[in-house]
Amino acid sequence: MILNLQAVQVATGSDDAESQLVFADGFLVAVLVRLSAQHDEDAGKWFLEAGFGPIGPAAPSLFADLGAARAWIMRQLATAA
Repeated sequence: MILNLQAVQVATGSDDAESQLVFADGFLVAVLVRLSAQHDEDAGKWFLEAGFGPIGPAAPSLFADLGAARAWIMRQLATAA
């Protein structure tokens, strides 16, 4: 499985604009948003804004860094395969 991330800006209605689209084998599986300073101690963490397929509502909402988010997504996709 090939996991690709594409940097984008998402109109979240807040200062959280730095985002990543996550594709698995060419299919969009998640949208990750990096939290801004307005989130206090969570600033800099990555939030799962949207998940598709096996990256669904049972997901943890925050990840310490992009590597942790990517690893969790890979595990979810591998489990579903």
